[in-house]
Amino acid sequence: MPALAARSTKEFHPSPRGSALPTCPVCADSMVAAEASAFLTDDIVSYLWTCDTCGYGFVTKHAFRKIACN
Repeated sequence: MPALAARSTKEFHPSPRGSALPTCPVCADSMVAAEASAFLTDDIVSYLWTCDTCGYGFVTKHAFRKIACN
């Protein structure tokens, strides 16, 4: 049986990770990685951020869109 390859017709747009990273609200230092993360539901994740410069900590939440597989 011959193998078939298919290419998507949708244009690929990578996530703008650099612009979505938070900055510390106290000292305005940029943060690279969350200290911890936890799934709150199947499509919501919570991130714990701690500033390396001043030690201030805060939590952010992110909701994921469900992807339909063909």
